[in-house]
Amino acid sequence: GSDDIIAGNVSKYIVLPTAYSGQPKKGHLIFDACFESGNLGRVDHVTEFEYDLFIRPDTCNPRFRVWFNFTVENVKESQ
Repeated sequence: GSDDIIAGNVSKYIVLPTAYSGQPKKGHLIFDACFESGNLGRVDHVTEFEYDLFIRPDTCNPRFRVWFNFTVENVKESQ
């Protein structure tokens, strides 16, 4: 389920439309949290403009998720 423990960070995860093949185009988002203090554990693509993002719990207190730190690249204007 969506409440499963998320162990690692997303590392340059590219979101591509269903049945798309080839190199990512502008607007195919690239999520990354593979850096110190990054904590994005999972990305679920819902629609072209909607994503469910799952944040990993804080290291010292796994009951809390009080901050988020990740990057999003390859966005197009008005996206």
